[in-house]
Amino acid sequence: MIQKIIVPVFLMILAVTACSEEVQGQPKTTADQGESKRMNAIAEKIKAGALVVDVRSPMEYQMGHYAGAINIPVDQIPARLKEFGDKKREIVVYCASGARSGSAKHFLEQHGYRVTNAGGLRDMPR
Repeated sequence: MIQKIIVPVFLMILAVTACSEEVQGQPKTTADQGESKRMNAIAEKIKAGALVVDVRSPMEYQMGHYAGAINIPVDQIPARLKEFGDKKREIVVYCASGARSGSAKHFLEQHGYRVTNAGGLRDMPR
């Protein structure tokens, strides 16, 4: 009896939610708009020649990475600092979720680099 009521109600709520988003034809939230602007800014930095660094493990990198990215795992950054090159060049870092790249950003900025944390690989511009 309860299933006969719950399933149709759930389906109705799902349909109403989907229809309301279609009718509006606008981004869902201002957060989505901000994220779009952030991704565009990252894409522009990459297009302008930023160094893209994947700070995940070598195994994660081998499983898939952003085109043109180099792999310097976050725990190896201090030992490989020279590989980041000119401190005037913009650097874009990413990982799986944004946590390791946040740590990398903080460390690199302390050493005079200009760094953007792109978040996770799924957050990188396409």
